Amino acid sequence: MTRSDIGLIVVLAALVALPFVYREPYHLHLMVLILIWSFAYTSWSIMGRFGLVSLGHGGFMGVGAYVTALLWNHLGVTPWLGIPVAMVAAGLLAAIVGYPCFRFRITGHYFVLVTLALSGIVLQVITATRDYTGGSLGYTPQRATSGNHLLALQFDSKTSWYLIALAVWLVGLLVWHLIDRSMSRYALEAISEDEDAAAAAGVNVTAEKLKITLISALMTALAGALYTQYQMFISPDTVSGIAVSLQMVFAAIVGGLYVSLGPTVGAIITILLAETLRIAFGTSAVGWDNLIYGIVLVLFIIFLPQGILGSLLERVKIGRKPA
Repeated sequence: MTRSDIGLIVVLAALVALPFVYREPYHLHLMVLILIWSFAYTSWSIMGRFGLVSLGHGGFMGVGAYVTALLWNHLGVTPWLGIPVAMVAAGLLAAIVGYPCFRFRITGHYFVLVTLALSGIVLQVITATRDYTGGSLGYTPQRATSGNHLLALQFDSKTSWYLIALAVWLVGLLVWHLIDRSMSRYALEAISEDEDAAAAAGVNVTAEKLKITLISALMTALAGALYTQYQMFISPDTVSGIAVSLQMVFAAIVGGLYVSLGPTVGAIITILLAETLRIAFGTSAVGWDNLIYGIVLVLFIIFLPQGILGSLLERVKIGRKPA
């Protein structure tokens, strides 16, 4: 066993033990949010790192959140079944939008615009069907009856939710690393450089791009469903739409798009920034975080294109090179 393996085991043990040692509810709440959003941002980066810049992930997250809650409230379908259904729905939506784009070589800013439209459509559908979704006023999953909390995936304990969010976050990192070590990574990197050359070399461009899009959409829908079950309240602006999609782009780029833990660093920054503004300025600072996100994003694209974690790792590598 190498030192890195031992270090990884120690870190994982510390993360698992944290909620049993430190039980401050507010800080555990922030940790749960950071882990859920880290998983969502990692889901986006799985596509984004290969040049597939999507602004439609707010739509996938909205589908995951609302389908799970609607199935529970109106049909009594437990989230244990509702979440897979919601993920399938998001996957179908990704396939319906993605396949024509990839089949007919819609790339670059045209692909961005298509995904932007997708995000807007999902937001408008949620808002327009207010008789079922609550519209812009938001939506609350029904509380489980006594003794039925496990079936309803509703827990009052922050510790339980922390462990669930931690497990999902680790799964997200595992998926990231599996893709990073697969042959699909090389195919997608070739596609991002030159689609025609990749196709000439025998790469099935449409299949590879569709595969990574489906994985990303399924994971994002799962993040939306978990956020719904944890917060027990959702609104179109918090889980869908262009604002959520842009937040994913910001976090992934600022943290480090090409590093597995980069989106996690981005989540820490976005969550803590939003909480700091809320505590310091209250309702007078609503929307300030988005303004700051935009300014910081421009600065990072110009001066730190590899993100915070990516730049730090690059400097460490340079420092280790022999003179």
